Amino acid sequence: MAATPQKPAAAQKPATATPRRKASRHRGEGQWAAGHFTPLNGNEQFKKDDDGLNVRTRIETIYSKRGFDSIDPNDLRGRMRWWGLYTQRKPGIDGGKTAVLEPEELDDEYFMLRVRIDGGALTTQQLRVVGEISQEFARGTADITDRQNVQYHWIRIEDVPEIWNRLEAVGLSTVTACGDTPRVMIGSPVAGIAEDEIIDGTPALEEMKRRVLGNKAYSNLPRKFKTAISGSPVLDVVHEINDVAFVGVRHPEHGPGFDLWVGGGLSTNPKLGVRLGAWVPLEDVPDVYEGVLSIFRDYGYRRLRNRARLKFLVADWGAEKFRQVLEDEYLKRKLTDGPAPAEPVSRWRDHIGVHRQKDGRFYVGFAPRVGRVDGTTLTKIADVAEAHGSGRVRTTVEQKMIVLDVEESQVESLVESLEALDLSARPSPFRRGTMACTGIEFCKLAIVETKARGASLIDELERRMPEFDEPITINLNGCPNACARIQVADIGLKGQLVLNDRGEQVEGYQVHLGGALGLEAGFGRKVRGLKVTADELPDYIERVLKRFEAEREDGERFASWATRASEEALS
Repeated sequence: MAATPQKPAAAQKPATATPRRKASRHRGEGQWAAGHFTPLNGNEQFKKDDDGLNVRTRIETIYSKRGFDSIDPNDLRGRMRWWGLYTQRKPGIDGGKTAVLEPEELDDEYFMLRVRIDGGALTTQQLRVVGEISQEFARGTADITDRQNVQYHWIRIEDVPEIWNRLEAVGLSTVTACGDTPRVMIGSPVAGIAEDEIIDGTPALEEMKRRVLGNKAYSNLPRKFKTAISGSPVLDVVHEINDVAFVGVRHPEHGPGFDLWVGGGLSTNPKLGVRLGAWVPLEDVPDVYEGVLSIFRDYGYRRLRNRARLKFLVADWGAEKFRQVLEDEYLKRKLTDGPAPAEPVSRWRDHIGVHRQKDGRFYVGFAPRVGRVDGTTLTKIADVAEAHGSGRVRTTVEQKMIVLDVEESQVESLVESLEALDLSARPSPFRRGTMACTGIEFCKLAIVETKARGASLIDELERRMPEFDEPITINLNGCPNACARIQVADIGLKGQLVLNDRGEQVEGYQVHLGGALGLEAGFGRKVRGLKVTADELPDYIERVLKRFEAEREDGERFASWATRASEEALS
């Protein structure tokens, strides 16, 4: 694999026809492969000054002993992310001040700590430790994210070394859970066990982790790098919105392997990933992964943070050039052409409910409310899973969980035990399809509340529309950054401050309608001026869903209806 480029020798000064013009070196986009190594912003400077991975030693030997006030600002708001730590929002700061206060005014003296769970794979022993850490160090907080991680809040810097010790004792880590690094590698939560699986990507995922986690060759990327791999025909890892994704396909000559996608991502400039048209056998996935990762490191744009994701390079190069660079400069060989993935076999991609495994046993997926659980609940899930299964559980990219390896005779008992914990394996479409980001409760970027709002919305819609049974996704985000994937939801809600009917500024949402992944992937439609206050949200969604029920054609999905519906019907 290509090594980090070295600074080139000084080039000979070019001749010029206009001697009076002062020669200056073009900075370009800050691409290392073009010889542009001079840091062009503060983030690039602190990364050059010291690798983010090195901050662990300072946390263990200095900051955890001397306390919050001893933390260097470039570590506090920069390098500590390389070990999964973000300062959380100071309580009592309303959304109107999010964009106007300085970082030190928003920072609380507590942290969010993200535990990476690659592929969503956990043993019940690991889950129990995650729950115990929540109870002892995080005031009971533990949210399941839409990238299969678990996030704590209220973490003190003094407790971080002990938390690391406990996580690492059971094989878990927070390394590069945040930062300009390879983030968690999401994978099919039923890899290796699903009856309908095309190919099990687990061996490749494990090798990818071995090669890159904690590896300083990949610890200074232009920005974050998101990875997905799945061999499931339900397309269960939102491959279209990852920097690189490997999607299970069957090649007509070579058999099962993976279709290669690059350049997906959301935030304020969303782009769907593009196919490179290449079929990758399982054993070659780690090499191809390292190649794509290295292209991002070497050619990625480092000048402006808002253009530092791989999606901008892919958009500028196009799929053909990207594949050529990957083959010629990094792999040193050609890739095999291959087919595109088939359409997903289910309109739900979350594995909720009871499903037969390839070994004859069953897995059972269940739904917390918008991913919000707590430490006590997690330890109880571990107990229930051990009593009914083999000791294996999974998290999903829809903020859900799965218990694996359940004998048929134990299925109903497991479902009942989960229901007793308010964890439904047979949830309503609203509980099943609603997700929310962290929101203003803890996030320094947020403008509005999301988690509590999403949970109350579920309850209200279940009460108002008990007979509604269509798949529907409702995604709430506290700011424009789309951590909860608002642009690709049936109903995406972007938090902002809006005016109510009395002219008062209150929490509300801009509405996106008709986004989708998998089947007819695309971004939601924004109706001009369509904004809803938080208090009006249940009324609005009820009204739109009833219009959908009244106007839909036979078998029509909400996203398809929303694309063709009149603005009046969507208002």
